[in-house]
Amino acid sequence: MADSNIVSREDLEEHEAYTNGKDGAMIASETSKSSYAPHVWRLVFATAFIALGSVAGFQIGKGIIGWIVTQNWGTGFLAAYKSDLNESPSDKLGQELAFGIIGGLLTYLLAAIIFDKLIGFAESLKRMAPADKVAIFLGLVAGLAITGMLSAVLMRIPNVGILSTIVVGIVLSYLGIAAAISMKDDIRFALPTQAVTPVDEKPDRAVSTYKILDTNVIIDGRITDICRTGFIEGPVYVPGFVLDELQHIADSSDALKRARGRRGLDILNQMRSEMPLIVRTLDSRADYQGVDEVDAKLVKLAKKLEGMIVTNDFNLNKVAELQGVTVLNINELANALKPVVLPGEEMHVTVIKEGKEMNQGIAYLDDGTMIVIEGARRRIGENLRVIVSSVLQTVAGKMIFATLRMDEDEEDDRSNDQGSRGFTGSRPRRPLR
Repeated sequence: MADSNIVSREDLEEHEAYTNGKDGAMIASETSKSSYAPHVWRLVFATAFIALGSVAGFQIGKGIIGWIVTQNWGTGFLAAYKSDLNESPSDKLGQELAFGIIGGLLTYLLAAIIFDKLIGFAESLKRMAPADKVAIFLGLVAGLAITGMLSAVLMRIPNVGILSTIVVGIVLSYLGIAAAISMKDDIRFALPTQAVTPVDEKPDRAVSTYKILDTNVIIDGRITDICRTGFIEGPVYVPGFVLDELQHIADSSDALKRARGRRGLDILNQMRSEMPLIVRTLDSRADYQGVDEVDAKLVKLAKKLEGMIVTNDFNLNKVAELQGVTVLNINELANALKPVVLPGEEMHVTVIKEGKEMNQGIAYLDDGTMIVIEGARRRIGENLRVIVSSVLQTVAGKMIFATLRMDEDEEDDRSNDQGSRGFTGSRPRRPLR
């Protein structure tokens, strides 16, 4: 009988996919829900356009063929074509249907372009402030109302009455929208009310600004302790594309990348349980058209939200600062919190390994700062007292150069002297007989 405690490999894989991939499933479900509606509307829009184009093409073809039939062409190709149409009504209907098919194909191509433009306009409306939306609506209504009052006069213009009405309607609508947006501060009574902060009670910008996390700083993990201690104030935001990148890393075939991605997801879950964490809800405020890299999207979002990027990526730090985005680099914070060491100070360190240069030993402080000790090559594993000679500040952090304390140096010299004594070659003389 099989042991009931034995778990099959398939069960383990299913459990691992559930525990480590639930965020990815949530992302996939949210993406499918958000992308379902546009696809349905695209299908409805294309179907309506194809039907409209087919009917319009059929009517145009019917008019063209009817005009050809009513004319007197005498002899030639059109005369023969006219006689064929009169003799065969089925051919006439078939050619009218061909015009309808051509009209449907042309409108299908136009429908794809027009629908993409409408989707872009809808996304821009989502990012627009409520006051601007109401101003656009009022301006459009005003333009159409004036056009309606003028249409009785415009429609009487021979041959171009309808065209004149359409052109005037477009122009007046545009002017109405432009005028309403420029006057939105003066028509505040019709716009959505917004809470106004008194001048003497303005909130601190550093507290109210979004702190946007990038992928590297989440995987690093130190951000959890920094937020827990209260050094980062205000709302902490994780963009959806950062979460997607973490999920992609967690699903990698490389074991190291997979472990890093899962660590990042675990850290996010821990942060979400300990502090208010905003995820994915503000992504639509920025325009990412033509931008694929996560770093570029972070910079665009931070500029739109007027937020700060929290990272430990040196390159992202420089790119964001060049574009005027404030960056909180936790590596710089860690370097700033390291203890200050001055030349001449005494330290107790343990030599870990040999240095690159002759007679050097390497030790480390608790914060990871490397200490290069002259004359400590043979003292590996010993706890020594050293004197700081100089401190070098690099991009990666501090590097301390030190020498052995005098008594340690003298002890080392004595051990070297004893070790270097060899056999002198002298021996007692044999007694003479």
